[in-house]
Amino acid sequence: MSLTRLLRPPLLLASLCGLLGLGAPALASPAPASPPPGLPDAGRATAEPEAVAALRDIVARQKAALAEARTKQDASEAEDLRPRLQRVVDDYERLLTRHPRFAAGWAAYGLFLCDPVVEDHAAALPLLLRANRLDPDIPVVKNQIGVIMAEQGRVVDAFNYFLAAADLAPTEPLYHFQIGLLLAEGRDAFLKSRAWKRADLDKSMLEAFARAAALAPDRTDFAYRAAEAYYDLEEPRWEEAYRVWSALEERLTGRLETQTVRLHRARVLWKYGLAGDARDLLATVTAPELATQKARLVAEFDAEDEAERRASEARRATVSFPGPTPAPAPTPPVEPAGR
Repeated sequence: MSLTRLLRPPLLLASLCGLLGLGAPALASPAPASPPPGLPDAGRATAEPEAVAALRDIVARQKAALAEARTKQDASEAEDLRPRLQRVVDDYERLLTRHPRFAAGWAAYGLFLCDPVVEDHAAALPLLLRANRLDPDIPVVKNQIGVIMAEQGRVVDAFNYFLAAADLAPTEPLYHFQIGLLLAEGRDAFLKSRAWKRADLDKSMLEAFARAAALAPDRTDFAYRAAEAYYDLEEPRWEEAYRVWSALEERLTGRLETQTVRLHRARVLWKYGLAGDARDLLATVTAPELATQKARLVAEFDAEDEAERRASEARRATVSFPGPTPAPAPTPPVEPAGR
């Protein structure tokens, strides 16, 4: 089971920068409409000032090293940064040896190891779990634990962490999106657990995607996935899917974006049985960038047409009608007795 589509929060470091007053770092990956909520003020209030100051310094060095790493063109160039990144690791180790109950420190260390530049999830998970034990009210930590567990195939455990993150930060769209994506990608595992019925799973998936899209109206990727979710249902709801895609197209202004949505609308019309309307709409997709996708959809339509034609011919060939009932043979006359 592949769950690699699950999102890692692209602004994990920004959450820490917000906590420590450092300002947001420049990251290459796209950001959510709003950063995932940072570490709570309560955690800072109970930490020693020395620990908070030390963590601020570590995160500043971490921010600079990661930003430089993202400018490197190949692995050999990035290798030059290994000593700086190792010093960040060493600094975290020293900090947490002196302040073993500093939840923000464990969280920052674990999130650092989850950054794509470092990407050591096996080492990060126990650090994040420890941060969660020390302070169970850090949503970004719960979310990242969920991501790692999902990647390990522990989808039910991951779901519980995503749900907890969404409960702590109900207006953060990313956490709702994670829930929807996990329910869609890990459907078989949830059903196998027998704790879910398919109808309940489908309903929760749709609600999670819809909530994420509503909270982040500028995230077209969230809106796309919310519309695609109608395809994932046990019985796809083509009419509802068409309404959602149509509403999304009305919101978009870019030629490429609107015509991409039009491809989906054409496919939904086809599935709904409106083949002529589907082909007419598909003819309005003229963007050269979408030529491959359009050709693929035309081939899909043609293949389904051909399959239906052959099936129809096969049905006609197997229909047989009984011939006329033969007339009964004449009965010979019976001779009277005694002649």
